[in-house]
Amino acid sequence: MTGAREAELGEALARVRDRLARAAEAAGRDAGDIELLPVTKFFPAGDVVALHRLGCEAFGESRDQEATQKVAAVAEVAGCERIRWHMVGRIQRNKARSIAEWAYAAHSVDSAKVVAALDRGALDALARGARAAPLRVYVQVSLDGDESRGGVDVAAADRLDELCSAVEAAQGLQFVGLMAVPPREADPDAAFGRLQQELARVQQHYRQRLDLSAGMSRDLEAAVKHGSTCVRVGTALLGSRPLTSPQEVTAVTPTSQTPES
Repeated sequence: MTGAREAELGEALARVRDRLARAAEAAGRDAGDIELLPVTKFFPAGDVVALHRLGCEAFGESRDQEATQKVAAVAEVAGCERIRWHMVGRIQRNKARSIAEWAYAAHSVDSAKVVAALDRGALDALARGARAAPLRVYVQVSLDGDESRGGVDVAAADRLDELCSAVEAAQGLQFVGLMAVPPREADPDAAFGRLQQELARVQQHYRQRLDLSAGMSRDLEAAVKHGSTCVRVGTALLGSRPLTSPQEVTAVTPTSQTPES
């Protein structure tokens, strides 16, 4: 990690925190109620360590293989043992057991088969002491009805309720809320407004307060306006991502360098 890269990350983090604070103020909300989740996919473990030193306690990854290596690399660094890792990408059933080993939360659960696989993996990890608590789960909602891109159609209330109930009933999982990614060409304000309405409808069936994982670099202000409690920010913090995922995560050492991006 170079001093220049760490300074760059510090400046970017300050800008994003300022955006969050201003968005919360405009919405009449407490910025402390909104978690900033840096999404570090395709970026080196050294960036995670630097952001952790700057106060970030949780990070998002989207590919199990990369995440598994990165989690292990970061865990070798003193002071980073308590980092909370979130799975924000689509989940394949054959990766569920591995995800249940390293993830504090999964944001992209959209089928009963994935729920069952994550539950089995989490229960096994709990029994072995590899986890201290159930895996926190957000059910993903599709705001345009195109379920091929992930999520349950927001108009399919019955199916969404069934999936939420399945997560709630799973012993190795904890149902914590909804997640969505607005269609790229959609108006973020309208999309997140619809998501907020759906969260209010689902909330009626649960005693615990449900959270909302919504908003990224380009639209976090609209998400905060409509009740997001977790914004997933990558580009605004770390810069443009490489076109492909790194094949190997470099161990964090005093001489580790962060590639130019």
